[in-house]
Parts: sequence; structure tokens; C-alpha cells
Amino acid sequence: MSHVFPRVVTRALPTAVHAEGVWITAAGGTRYLDGAGGAVVVNVGHGVPEVIEAIERQLHATQYVHGTMFTTEALEAYADELAPLLPMDDPHLYPVSGGSEAVETALKMARSYHLARGETSRVAVIGRRSAYHGNTIGALDASGKEPLRRPYTPWLGRFPHVPAAYEYRCGNPAHPDACGAWHAGELERVISQSGEGAVAAFIAEPVAGATLAAAVPCEDYWPAVVEVCRRHGVLVIADEVMTGFGRTGRWFGVEHWGVRPDILTAGKGTTSGYVPFGFAAATGEVFTWSHNALGAAAGRAVLRVLTEGGLVERAATMGARLRADLREATADVVSVGDVRGLGMMIGVELVRDRATKEPFARADQVTERVVAAAREAGLLLYSSTGHVGGANGDLLMLGPPFCLSDDEATTLVERTVAAIRTVA
Repeated sequence: MSHVFPRVVTRALPTAVHAEGVWITAAGGTRYLDGAGGAVVVNVGHGVPEVIEAIERQLHATQYVHGTMFTTEALEAYADELAPLLPMDDPHLYPVSGGSEAVETALKMARSYHLARGETSRVAVIGRRSAYHGNTIGALDASGKEPLRRPYTPWLGRFPHVPAAYEYRCGNPAHPDACGAWHAGELERVISQSGEGAVAAFIAEPVAGATLAAAVPCEDYWPAVVEVCRRHGVLVIADEVMTGFGRTGRWFGVEHWGVRPDILTAGKGTTSGYVPFGFAAATGEVFTWSHNALGAAAGRAVLRVLTEGGLVERAATMGARLRADLREATADVVSVGDVRGLGMMIGVELVRDRATKEPFARADQVTERVVAAAREAGLLLYSSTGHVGGANGDLLMLGPPFCLSDDEATTLVERTVAAIRTVA
């Protein structure tokens, strides 16, 4: 009997014994194509020698030193090399151990900024429905995915939410016309309802992550909502935990719309999952500081691999190919309602009726069955459910490492489509 708290209770998990490139090998020899990069984490691939060597070198230098007592060469060098890549003015980093902590830090930064300006009434943070920003309490309150919030409802409720930027099921009655303006109007309405000078920040993923499977907003969405935030003195927090470090084919997702946020959060791809690490970055006007040398060393090595290998550009071109191949291969699969995404962040929405977009009932367990079929074929996919009405809905996500070869891309598409067809 295992003494590890289980993340899955419906089946026994295989034991991973080796990982290299886009493949994970389990005890017994079964190889799995990591089509999801874990939880859309592994950007540069498994087993990259340069990253492993950088981690080892740092462990031989320092292990843990407190941020109020020392800085480290690794952290200072990482911040200097990363700063020019961040879509921000005079950025300063506060390193933490992961995405949820990065979001909590960002929320506190926003509050501290307004306190320093004497605007003590700015306490609210506006999030989006169906969003996910982490499982710590502040991050979960900013999140809008009801099934995840439901068990903790008595602890939540401080933060209001606006509609998701979800083109496949857009709430704009005039869709697809003027969707950006409609979203901006909804944000303005919630700011007004909260009270003048009561909102500290607006937080959103540039491209919706697992909860909506790479839902890309309309082109005028980000410019419109940022204009509303600027006009009302509301800070813009870009949650780049999933979209950052090349996942969308740009270094950071907001770059697709020319957005320069006040605060940016990162995790996952910062170290490509090699060690726990993340950060909240703020503009020079908003804030500064902190501290983890091991994560910074790994992050610096990942930056080098991404840059020298041209992997951000590869994510853009390979992602476009994967989406095109998936669309072509599922054109006659009536249960595939939408294939979407940017770069190597790709979502597939499964529906009972393609014409009406009617979702499968949750009891049908469609997503779980597709993921299981893919796993049996040696492919790992990421999934999400419950995005339609808080109960139904089936989503798949592909987020493979950027080092995916052309032949491996073909295998990924073939196995994904075969798994969908098996269940359909």
C-alpha cells in the first residue's frame, strides 16, 4: 500500500523510470508519447543535458539561502537575461515555487501598489468565468471554474467575474460582431457595480488554458479590456503560467495582441518542469524582489535551450501544422466540435451534436474514455470537463514538448484521432 496521497483513485498508476525528448518509459518497458507535456508544462523536452547540468552545478554551489540575507549570481543573471523578453516596462521578478504561488503573489502586489498610492478601497480582483488560476485560496477565488470552486464555496466569494473569452460558445448576443466591445462593456459594468475605486486588478490568461482547452479570444478582445482597465486605474495581471515561455509561438501569450501588463505570472514552462519554480513580474512602477537560486539556474538553462534551439519559433510552426492536421483528420468525426489554439497549445472540444454544439452528458464520461483509449495506445493527453453549465462538456488538450519531430507529430495526430474515433 502506498503512503503517497493519490492524485488518481480509479486506477493504479504506472511507474515512470525514464524520460527523454517527448517520450516517457514506464517500468515494464511501455513507452508513452507525452502529447500533453504533463499538464502542458514540458516545453523543451525531457532529459535535456544542458538543463540537468545547470541544476547540478547550482547544487554544488549553493542550495538554500534566505532572500533577506543573500542574493545569488544565478538569480541575478536569470533576471537580467529574462527581463528583455518580458512584455513589460522595467520588469522586476519575485521568484516563487510555482504557478498558484505566483498568482497569490501577483494579487498581493496589486493590493500593495494601491495601498502605497493611498487607494485603500481597492480590494476587488475581477476574474473570468470558467478560468483557472491555481488552487490556493486567493487564486481559486479569482478563478471561475465552478466545479473546482464548489467544495470551497464558504471560503470564497470576494472576487467578481466577467464572461470568459470563449469564441466557440460566446455570450455576446450579436456574436461574432463586436465581441471585443461586448466584453469590454461587461467588464465596465462589473467595475461600476463594484464601486468607483474599489477594483484593484483584472486577471486573465491570454489564451484560456485547461478549463477551456486553448480558447483563443477574438482579435479585439485584449485591446478593448485593457483600455477599460487603464481608464479606471485597474491593474492588468496576465496569467502566463501555461501560455508563457513559447507555448503559443511567442515568448508570452499577450504579445499576440501587443499587451503590456502591469503584472505577469509564470510557472510551468519557466523550468520546463525540471524543478518547482515560478515568478510574478511587475513593472518598475508597481513593485520588485526575491530569491530561489536553483529554480533560477534551471530557468536560465531553459531560456538558453529555447533561444539557441529556435524552439519558440518551432512551437509556432509545429503548432499550426498540428492544428491543420487534426482538423483535416477529424473533418468527418461528428463528435469533434472545435479544434483551436495558438502554437503548441491546442484544444479539441467534443460534442454530441456538431450543428447545435450540444455537449455530451457528464455521465457519458467521454473525455475520460478518450484519454484512456489514448493511454492504451501509448499517448498521454490532458483533459478537462464541466465547462458547460458547470457540469457537462468534454475537452482534450495537446501541449507536447517543442522538440517534437515531424514523425512524432504524425504519430501524435494519428493516435489522438484514433482514440477519439474509438469512443465516437
